[in-house]
Amino acid sequence: MLHPESATFPAETLRAALAHWFSAHGRVLPWRTNPSPYAVLVSEFMLQQTQVATVMPYFVRWLEQFPTLHRLAEASEDEVLLLWQGLGYYSRARNLHRAAKVVVERFGGELPSDPAVLSSLPGVGPYAAGAIAAFAFDRPVPTVDANIARVLARLANVKLPVDSPAGNRAIWALAASLLPEKGGGRLHTSALMELGALVCLPKKPQCLVCPVQAHCRAQEPETLPLKAPRKATVQLTECAAWILGEEGVLLERQTGRRSGGLWSLPKLRLPPTTAPLFQTVYPFTHHRITLQVHAAQPSDVLSAEQSWFAPERILDEAALPVGHRRAVSALLAARLGLPNSGSPLPAVVPEQTSALL
Repeated sequence: MLHPESATFPAETLRAALAHWFSAHGRVLPWRTNPSPYAVLVSEFMLQQTQVATVMPYFVRWLEQFPTLHRLAEASEDEVLLLWQGLGYYSRARNLHRAAKVVVERFGGELPSDPAVLSSLPGVGPYAAGAIAAFAFDRPVPTVDANIARVLARLANVKLPVDSPAGNRAIWALAASLLPEKGGGRLHTSALMELGALVCLPKKPQCLVCPVQAHCRAQEPETLPLKAPRKATVQLTECAAWILGEEGVLLERQTGRRSGGLWSLPKLRLPPTTAPLFQTVYPFTHHRITLQVHAAQPSDVLSAEQSWFAPERILDEAALPVGHRRAVSALLAARLGLPNSGSPLPAVVPEQTSALL
């Protein structure tokens, strides 16, 4: 439950302390330097479940290729997925693409500032709607990401799992209670989020340098926030075909929520008895996937989803899930002497955990 005195937080004092600290310690990030509505929209989609350091180069490249909402709306899905390649969680790219089209069609290319309207866009949930309204339009609206949830749970000593309905309501209510009355949403939300990223860390929080430590009611900060138990990791093995012919490398267009729109090596329905040419391990949400690639021959008739790609252009033209991109890059390097932009190719490639599908 919330601390019984939670309603007496000195909101104005807390905001002032956070603003002063942020002005001295806040990081310089491209979407903060130029918080245009479009830049903020792109950054919020990219930052979902992805660290800032990973997002930075993708964000810069994205705005170079798609500098406006109109340019993004006009792009093909292949262009979008290819540029997103390696960032993971490709449904975000597809939703961002769809959101751009909706904004152009319904709002003349001008992103709305109302969180309720923003929430109607594909892929924009309560957090993203609040973040876009605050960062792009300076509106004082509540928003809660993992960093803010951790700060607020500790500040108020919330003893409910923050991912439970009751805990979620408590955190959002506290976030709303600390907002400025008019304007100032960008500074306040940025400071609160940055405090979680730099000081109020998941492990070993830096309480001695926290600008609001005097108001924090957490008795054991590192034990908060409470969360429901994580799902067990599911181990999966996937077998794919390496088919290299006179026309190039055979790939297969994927469908479904997980990898829809991406290309991959064709699936093998039955695992071969021979050793794989290539193997790699990578995570996907609560799954751990072992990808094994085996030499195979093409069928007499290709399916509608299959197509040949020239070896020297495949990595520039086909958006591939990270494990398949590693496989294609390594196998081309081994078989044709092309540069390997993926992992080196020992008999079995060591486990890789640096990227998400």
